[in-house]
Amino acid sequence: MKLSPLLQRYCRFCFVGGTGMVMDMGIIWLLASPSMLGWNLSLSKVIAAEVAIINNFVWNDVWTFRGLVAGANAWLERVVRFAKFNLICAAGIGLSVLLLNVQVYWLHINVYLANFFAIVLVSLWNFFLNVRFSWTLSSQ
Repeated sequence: MKLSPLLQRYCRFCFVGGTGMVMDMGIIWLLASPSMLGWNLSLSKVIAAEVAIINNFVWNDVWTFRGLVAGANAWLERVVRFAKFNLICAAGIGLSVLLLNVQVYWLHINVYLANFFAIVLVSLWNFFLNVRFSWTLSSQ
């Protein structure tokens, strides 16, 4: 059974997001865990999420959305896509930090489980806005 192009890309996007989630979780543990550096949770989350965003952009650009963009100014176009991707994901970071803090400090959910929930919810935001603004699927 052949999947639709959008569903194929979504599966790839989720796989790439999984690698970003592993990076995010590892970095937040390194920075925020009292047994490691013990930094502020919100600052740790912002740093962890930005590292994951950079990872995800690179892999989404070269694999998930490969073939959708090609032009004479490939590097300039990539920089513009990265700026759009980062802006969309930056809003997602804000949402993620809010979700993480509500779950940890108000609902008393384990920080890593709460981070997982925040990542899953924000990934939906990131996929649909990035499909619309960073890469176009109309050229398939």
